[in-house]
Amino acid sequence: MENNLLNVQPTLQNQLVIATPLQEKDFEALFAVASDPLVWEQHPNKNRYQREVFENYFTGAMESGGALLVKDADTKEVIGSSRYSEYDSTVGVISIGYTFFKRSHWGKGYNYALKSAMLNHIFPSVDAVDFYIGAGNKRSQVSIEKFGAIKIREQNMAYFGEPSQPNFVYRITREEWEHLRTGHLILI
Repeated sequence: MENNLLNVQPTLQNQLVIATPLQEKDFEALFAVASDPLVWEQHPNKNRYQREVFENYFTGAMESGGALLVKDADTKEVIGSSRYSEYDSTVGVISIGYTFFKRSHWGKGYNYALKSAMLNHIFPSVDAVDFYIGAGNKRSQVSIEKFGAIKIREQNMAYFGEPSQPNFVYRITREEWEHLRTGHLILI
């Protein structure tokens, strides 16, 4: 990723989450979250709960230069991960994705809190953010639509070291995000 002008591994914090740059030492704590097969049941690669498969995911996260470890702001326990990727400076677009959370934190606003912090951080530097979501991942599709992102296309995408899979691409622009920020928050 070309990120010489962007800080794609910031430390972000709000009332629900703390996101910090992912480090090699975080593997075991993050794998403990990822080792639940139900976390991945709708993702394109349903086997990421297996150590060897997750090792590939983690290597991709480290090599991306934009991966974040996510903790519960109250308990400080590791609850997931996300990352910035695919920055295209020619059109001012970056992606946010590869996000997963511990099931105990689903549906309680943690995803929204993290994505809000990530968007607030990156939008002064980009015009739009894309989200790549597996075509079969209905839970994430509904979540990102509640978030305000709009489906703009379908495309096959190969995640790091994995075969190409059908994905839906959702986008939110800086202007759309500013409009949504002034409205009410939806817990997802």
